[in-house]
Amino acid sequence: MFIILAFIILFHLAGAILLFVSTIHNAWWVVSPAGREVIYVDLWYSCNSTCYPVENSHTVEAAYLQAVQATMILSTILCCISFFTFILQLFRIKQGERFIFTAIIELLASLCVMIAASIYTAQNKSFHVTSLHQGSYGSSYILAWVSFPMTFFSGLMYLVLRKRK
Repeated sequence: MFIILAFIILFHLAGAILLFVSTIHNAWWVVSPAGREVIYVDLWYSCNSTCYPVENSHTVEAAYLQAVQATMILSTILCCISFFTFILQLFRIKQGERFIFTAIIELLASLCVMIAASIYTAQNKSFHVTSLHQGSYGSSYILAWVSFPMTFFSGLMYLVLRKRK
């Protein structure tokens, strides 16, 4: 039982780390213009040797970007909350009961990261300036999509898991 518990905790922590890295790291969109420095664009900044805020990120045209920012932050927060509720429920619920509350929070985190990555996939051209349209998806974007099934399966594990001695 201890090995299963350790695996579940490590799986959850790996998903949380992926969410943190994908939200914070500046490589959601990568542009490699010929003969110039590579430009990395995240949810807040565009960086080459210096960083500057994403143009028009506070306007109505960038509402999609703001939705991606909000749902990625929310998914990271929900993932952390579900980890702490799991630890609390581990010591508070009776033997034989399921970790339903933890599972619901983790599945909500999974839903949020899926929404964020889907919006970014569908609308990334609408909030990038035209000089950045010739780029490709970066590592943070890929990590966001990888963290979606990890948080989803983590939530399903909590849904199935029962407390034992």
